[in-house]
Amino acid sequence: MSENTSDPWPLAERFDLPTDFVWLRETFPRERWTALALPQTAAHWLQMHAGFRQAGNHMGQVAAAYRAGAINLRGLHDRLLPTLSNFLQHLDGHHNIETTHYFPQFRLMEPRVAAGIDLLDRDHEAVHAHLETLAERGNALHRAVRGNGPDAADHAARMADALDAANTPLLRHLDDEEDIVIPLIALRGDLHG
Repeated sequence: MSENTSDPWPLAERFDLPTDFVWLRETFPRERWTALALPQTAAHWLQMHAGFRQAGNHMGQVAAAYRAGAINLRGLHDRLLPTLSNFLQHLDGHHNIETTHYFPQFRLMEPRVAAGIDLLDRDHEAVHAHLETLAERGNALHRAVRGNGPDAADHAARMADALDAANTPLLRHLDDEEDIVIPLIALRGDLHG
């Protein structure tokens, strides 16, 4: 899996947003998000992201329990795959709505965030590559465990590795997206339609 090499701020290598993109975060920092009543769209955005973080944490804990020998292959399968399926479906849908509905509105609402929104769109492509890998690994694990395949342990290890590989870029993207989107909505007003 490789990201667009022409991207000056690839998701896999980024530790924070470029300074040109955080001017709204400086005006409305995270510390103020809980002190004020955020517009409905911003509050919902944070709620969705909290759900993605929670699901990722749960899946990481299940994989760690399997690696430590605390659960067997069947336990890994049964505790991980329902969460994975829900996670993949919701995150893909969330990204589609952002890209097709919200991001164009944000560009119109505040043209100075366009470069940041473009960055987030590129992030979606990088995250989607991880989602595809997770779906492939999850399906392979399911087939191997259900069929009592001799390679089930190998598929479990690959699944756990794919979760590890996806976690850091996904968390980086969620944080960066919030740092652009939440202050914009809070300062410019909620979106309608």
